Amino acid sequence: CHMPDAKGAVGAGYYPALAGNTKLASPTYPALVVLKGRHGMPPFGDYLSDAQVAEVVNYVRNHFDNHFADALTAADVAKLRATMQPPGGSQ
Repeated sequence: CHMPDAKGAVGAGYYPALAGNTKLASPTYPALVVLKGRHGMPPFGDYLSDAQVAEVVNYVRNHFDNHFADALTAADVAKLRATMQPPGGSQ
């Protein structure tokens, strides 16, 4: 969707560039997008473990000319998931 060079695409939908995307500066934003989805991107929170989400986010944040030193951990993702739970803890 984001194209092999990660520069994004527009056509049947809008797929933002991952290359040089300033929204990746904080690991929280891409983690929430992977977990919950956004616009045309489906949510993967029900399919990926905390460690897998962290790996995807860290990969995107350190490839395609992105170089962010702070890494997201599985524990960070677990905390994000906890904030996504509605009151009462069930979805």
